[in-house]
Amino acid sequence: MKKEASAKQAIIYCRVSSPKQVREGHGLKSQETRCREFALYRGLEVIDVYADDVTGSTADRRGMNEMLTYLKKNKRRGLAIIIDDLSRLGRDREAYWELRKAIDLAGSELLSPSIKFGKDADSTFFEGLMVEVAQHQRLKNAEQTMNRMRARVMNGYWVFAAPVGYKYESVSGRGRMLKRHEPAASIIQEVLEGFANGRFERQTDVRRFLQEHPAFPRGKTGTVPPSRIPQILTQCAYAGLVEAPNWGVTVREGNHEPLISLQTYQRIQDRLNGTHRLPNRRNLNEDFPLRGFVVCDHCDSPLTACWSKGEYRRYAYYLCPKRGCEAYGKSIRRDVMEAEFETLLKSVRPTESLFKVARAMFDDLWKRRIGGLSGERKELTARLAKLDNDASQLLDRIVQTTVPSVVAAYEDRIGQIEREKLVLKDKIAGLGSVPRSFETTLRTALLFLANPWNLWSTGRLEERRTVLKLTFADNLRYVRGRGLRTANLSLPFKALGQISGEKREMARPERFERPTLRFVV
Repeated sequence: MKKEASAKQAIIYCRVSSPKQVREGHGLKSQETRCREFALYRGLEVIDVYADDVTGSTADRRGMNEMLTYLKKNKRRGLAIIIDDLSRLGRDREAYWELRKAIDLAGSELLSPSIKFGKDADSTFFEGLMVEVAQHQRLKNAEQTMNRMRARVMNGYWVFAAPVGYKYESVSGRGRMLKRHEPAASIIQEVLEGFANGRFERQTDVRRFLQEHPAFPRGKTGTVPPSRIPQILTQCAYAGLVEAPNWGVTVREGNHEPLISLQTYQRIQDRLNGTHRLPNRRNLNEDFPLRGFVVCDHCDSPLTACWSKGEYRRYAYYLCPKRGCEAYGKSIRRDVMEAEFETLLKSVRPTESLFKVARAMFDDLWKRRIGGLSGERKELTARLAKLDNDASQLLDRIVQTTVPSVVAAYEDRIGQIEREKLVLKDKIAGLGSVPRSFETTLRTALLFLANPWNLWSTGRLEERRTVLKLTFADNLRYVRGRGLRTANLSLPFKALGQISGEKREMARPERFERPTLRFVV
């Protein structure tokens, strides 16, 4: 290679494909070193170095754009651009020639220790050939990477960015796998189960909970963006599933530990799709927990609430918002209404003896339920076997037919069967994990049933909403000047109230004697 007679100034451009290569020190430094050796050989003075850590398939790069701007401002200086290899400039045909033209228009010369650039026919042909080779390598690498990732998904492995609550860990013989990442995993689990059972009524409630939780990871802005909530609620990985619809891989059971059951995941999707809705309590908030739940007795409109500014302080009121109602705009002091409600709630408490009777009833039902699990398990196992048989028959039909539309229909049906199988497997697994201890399983429910006031007194909005939903079957009615009307309690409390009205005790069927028959002559 012949040296140039006159010395020039040069700029080095380096590029690697990802930020990870920059962090691990692979690529940029070695490229710069080789380019500096080449500049020394050519007698060029290196005045600056520009670098990028993005794919070579695009021409829009920060480092490249900054370099081109500098070249245009210093066009008369005739600066040289040194790259380690042609592929560092670009691995896409269009991106490469776009940048090549921009460098020429800036009055700069492109140099490389790997290839000689020139205007003659041979040099132009060889450069074009190397550009095609670079693009082919990029496309081939992407194709091979996609095929490997698709194969792992088909085998039940998650290959995309780890969802919040998971992290990747290397497992001997199995590669990188998703593992629970605390405390985010427990927070996500609480959110998903809370949305499924109605603790969080809206997605905004979920976002508020995550925003207020100090241990939940946030972005650079320090907030939880609204777009993250639907991503969390629809993420199948949390149910232990994997899928890649863009690669033709239908949903299937994954190899990682789920955060929630498949049934919980399905309830969430039903709520999001509108097939399952909870009673609407959209207007409740921390300042007025009864707002939207108590209705006006005259017009059935849910009472709204407001703060009224007095001379020295603010005052809280509930009021009817419906124009034309005789109670419209007439305020009800918050402390008066809520004090009456709290008195009502404290009265919704069965006596100790009655609660023992109810506890014994629940215990009896629990034992019967446990005893019937084996039969239910057999039924579910039989249904699972039938689905396996149906899938096998459809596969045989696919082999025998050559009509594309029929094959597509069979494949869709097989996908549906696979989903049904996952649901059945989840149910069977759930039957096997039912605890034997009645006390352990229903402790929280029994504590609530014994005294709903304990849950209300925590002051947390979610707990108070739960109390309203579980204690009362309908909205409470309020008459201004007279107070709350008789409440319609939910079934458990209503049943306990009916039992308490009479002197009854539990008796098992085997304790009754057959009645003596009497004949009247």
